[in-house]
Amino acid sequence: MVLPNLVTVLAICAGLSGIRFAFENRFEIAVVMVLLAAFLDGIDGRLARMLKATSKFGAQMDSLADIVNFGVAPALVLYAFLLDRAGSPGWIAALLFTIACGMRLARFNVLADDTDQPAWQTEYFVGVPAPAGAVLVMLPLYLYFLRLGLEPTRPAAFVATGFTVLIAFLLVSRLPVYSGKSVKVPGDRVLPVILGVVLYILLLMAYPWYTLTASVAGYLLFLPFSVRAYSKRARLEGEKVPPSDIG
Repeated sequence: MVLPNLVTVLAICAGLSGIRFAFENRFEIAVVMVLLAAFLDGIDGRLARMLKATSKFGAQMDSLADIVNFGVAPALVLYAFLLDRAGSPGWIAALLFTIACGMRLARFNVLADDTDQPAWQTEYFVGVPAPAGAVLVMLPLYLYFLRLGLEPTRPAAFVATGFTVLIAFLLVSRLPVYSGKSVKVPGDRVLPVILGVVLYILLLMAYPWYTLTASVAGYLLFLPFSVRAYSKRARLEGEKVPPSDIG
């Protein structure tokens, strides 16, 4: 039971270190630390289940780490980099994102205990998940790191403020977002999938900011398709269409 909790503590340390590096104007390291915190926070629960070391203490620790790593750290890093140039609106946007992340995590914990919802609905998140929100909200930093001539100016700060508020509302929205939890890879496609994952990781290591920017754009473009798929599934379930009649 020690190992999963240790990973959780390391994730908190990484997130808080990201905040420190941001206030030291070492923004690339700050973003890397926040992303590392998100990664560690994402594997501690899976590690606990693999080792059969789940506990109420670990679950509470994980929830507390989530709000730090997915809410507080990204918001403060972005604020130190750009949002502070917008003055009070920038700070309000950072607060809204952090609060929205906390509300999103609380709703996730409540829905996880809901046994009344249909099985097919568990394939969808309600709103953008907190880890995705943390990656999305730091898009202004990725664009700056691409060296495209974008500077942290006051007008850019107001644009980033609006973008941060948008991500905050996506977190607390009722938007159905496909989770991919039920996806099963056929045996004959395992190797191509593994190769694709390896390729993505290599691209992330070699061209991190290009890859992250493309990932954010791809995720945002994916959301309307997720809503459409959910609506279609809901109509089919509501009309009780036999499987043989589904086109």
